[in-house]
Amino acid sequence: MSTENEGTEGNAVPAVPSVPPAPPVPATTPDPAAGNVRDEPKDTTAAEATPPAAAPPATPTHADAPRHTPTAQGTPQDHAATAHTPQPPTPPHPHQPPHSPYGAAPEPPAGAASWPPPPPAVPSYAGGGAAHTPGGVGNGSGGGPVWGAPPPQPGHNPTHGTGKRGAGGLIAAVAVAALVAGGIGGALGFWAADRNDNGSSGSSTTVSASDSPRDLKRPAGTVAGVAAKALPSVVTIDAQGGDGEGGTGTGFVYDKEGHILTNNHVVASAAESGELSATFSDGKKYAAEVVGRAQGYDVAVLKLKNPPAGLTPLPLGNSESVAVGDSTIAIGAPFGLSNTVTTGIISAKNRPVASGDGSSSKNSYMSALQTDASINPGNSGGPLLDATGAVIGINSAIQSTGGGLGQSQAGSIGLGFAIPINQAKNVAEQLIKTGKPVYPVIGATVSMEEKTGGAAISPEGAAGTPSVTPNGPAAKAGLKPGDVITKFNDTVIDSGPTLIGEIWTRKPGEKVTLTYERDGKTSTAEVTLGQREGDS
Repeated sequence: MSTENEGTEGNAVPAVPSVPPAPPVPATTPDPAAGNVRDEPKDTTAAEATPPAAAPPATPTHADAPRHTPTAQGTPQDHAATAHTPQPPTPPHPHQPPHSPYGAAPEPPAGAASWPPPPPAVPSYAGGGAAHTPGGVGNGSGGGPVWGAPPPQPGHNPTHGTGKRGAGGLIAAVAVAALVAGGIGGALGFWAADRNDNGSSGSSTTVSASDSPRDLKRPAGTVAGVAAKALPSVVTIDAQGGDGEGGTGTGFVYDKEGHILTNNHVVASAAESGELSATFSDGKKYAAEVVGRAQGYDVAVLKLKNPPAGLTPLPLGNSESVAVGDSTIAIGAPFGLSNTVTTGIISAKNRPVASGDGSSSKNSYMSALQTDASINPGNSGGPLLDATGAVIGINSAIQSTGGGLGQSQAGSIGLGFAIPINQAKNVAEQLIKTGKPVYPVIGATVSMEEKTGGAAISPEGAAGTPSVTPNGPAAKAGLKPGDVITKFNDTVIDSGPTLIGEIWTRKPGEKVTLTYERDGKTSTAEVTLGQREGDS
């Protein structure tokens, strides 16, 4: 910003004062090209106000001072005389200092008859407050020297005994301030240019970052660090059915033998008669086959037919230890865009979710981890990671504005659901061992209707079978048709899907406590979970 233009618009040019005995040293105008940048503090109010024009220098009052009264423009004769007849220097006034603090005055140049030029208006930094008072200096306090002015000389009265501060002192202070600021700025500019150019002239003086992006070291705990480590172990699955039906999903390396963990609904179309392939982040593609799948859990295990050497399984975390608010990282292929990384947090735990094609015989039930990490169709089967890069869930379902839970083509609205990894690990181990899933059961058929105040045991089972299996776990605990189960251990049960999701987080043989209502009375029963093998 130019100091000369600050707050000077609209001020009349002061009248030309009389020529002093010797021309003063003109204030050097800072050259923008030389890097003369001032760092003076700026007063906003003073910058907007228009200060009065500086008063002309006071006329010496001593009779013995020589006087000259040239015209404002000068005559040709004056110019000629000045150019060819050098004037002897005038002896200093007795009351003036023997020499200028800024050095000896130079010889008058040609055309000195018009010297000195009109004094500039008071710069904005010369005074403080809302307006400038002529002669005001410092920061608006009214006392102290102008910023950058030299200290007063002993016995030197800059006003020549007039009792008023003249504009000459202010102009000198401005000149010194300009020279000091300009000198510092020029030195810094030359130093920066010299360092950047390495001695060459004509190069840019812009400053470059010390490290280029490819050299930047990203700590393991950052999202970039976690993603860089996990991506080589995540695959994009292409499933093509024999009837032409197919789709794209995600999976991740489960062990070094080449097992891939994913969702059942990702591979269901190609499980019986179709083709499956897994493509790694480096673009290498491998044929795969189904080892086993659990429709109710929505979990499937694939195996690469010719797995590459050096597979790195993703580490498995503990889904029981996660808390609402924990950071999450989802990796997948939303809408076929492989190797996509999104982030969020755990929004809720133990969220009862039933997803599938709408048929109760083909639905999957989970007590899910809810996350706001962006999950879309194609993310299914991919890992949900915690901040350390450990898998805490398998992305499985999203809430869609189109209605219902599932894998519709609607986009993410911030409600995604993942199968807890503790449950998925149990299912995966069973599938690798036997190829079939094993489900824990209580031996009772419950209603899938909502707003029943719990999980109501149906009057009868499927195809007219008893709703409470004779000699089954529920029957042994004393449960009957019509009972409404309201708690599973300490978890509140509000519907049939919620109860199934909670049961399937356990293993066969575990003991659980059920709280139920019968005829308006609340009772509890201890139940040892049974098992069912395979999907029915």
